[in-house]
Amino acid sequence: MKLSLAIQTPEVEPVVPVALISGSFEEKLSKAATWGADGVELMTVKPRALDWEQIASCLAQNRLQVAAVASGAMLFATGITLLHRDSEVMAMARSRLYDLIEFASALGSPVVTIGSFRGRLASVPGDGKLILHQILQEAAERAEQLGVRLAIEAINRFETDFIHNARQGLSFIQEVNRPALGLLLDTFHMNIEESSWSLPFQIAMQAGKLFHVHFGDNNRLPPGKGMINFAAIVEILRSLDYQGYLSAELLAIPDPDSAARQTLETMHSILQA
Repeated sequence: MKLSLAIQTPEVEPVVPVALISGSFEEKLSKAATWGADGVELMTVKPRALDWEQIASCLAQNRLQVAAVASGAMLFATGITLLHRDSEVMAMARSRLYDLIEFASALGSPVVTIGSFRGRLASVPGDGKLILHQILQEAAERAEQLGVRLAIEAINRFETDFIHNARQGLSFIQEVNRPALGLLLDTFHMNIEESSWSLPFQIAMQAGKLFHVHFGDNNRLPPGKGMINFAAIVEILRSLDYQGYLSAELLAIPDPDSAARQTLETMHSILQA
């Protein structure tokens, strides 16, 4: 397993609450590498506004991989979602999804995440679930062509109105029925919605659909600042031969740098035990 930190890219103007590390983009990468991260999860909203070659060069200089291209800032920073009451906003969101896929492919990222960016079923007239099926079927086909996968996130009931847990996520993925669509599990959301730590990971791995893992404690602070037993979770994932990233998407408290360093220190200690 490898460790990653979620950081926002330069074009994202507001400070995303769950993005870590302060400073310029180059400074963020340097700090992530110095503190022991294997990769970074890039939270972007307008990938076309970025210099992809420069980003790739900075990553290479710091020997970092792109663990994921994240859509987590999209709703927070721009208000656009794949399901939206305004058809023009939906069209824009769909276009951005394809931009995220191409950006991920260009940087060698294995995954594009889809969390709150999917929107809410209640926001659209008609069958929102069917609409999202169609959007993700086509997007997953494009992702597969470019060697990228899409990971839809199970999010707690207070933040979305569908796909709250692993079983619901896997059911939706099965209905969409595209090889490049899989699941993202986040320990913060799991703590609210699941009744077991092991079963969600087990069923996702058995289905071949655990594409990415976010971690944050039950209070969304760095591991060790709450009540979740991360050593036990690492042991579960090891037993299942999960080879992907553990990516920190958590509150930047007390500050973005301290949260990042505390996270890496704690997780390195656990992984090396």
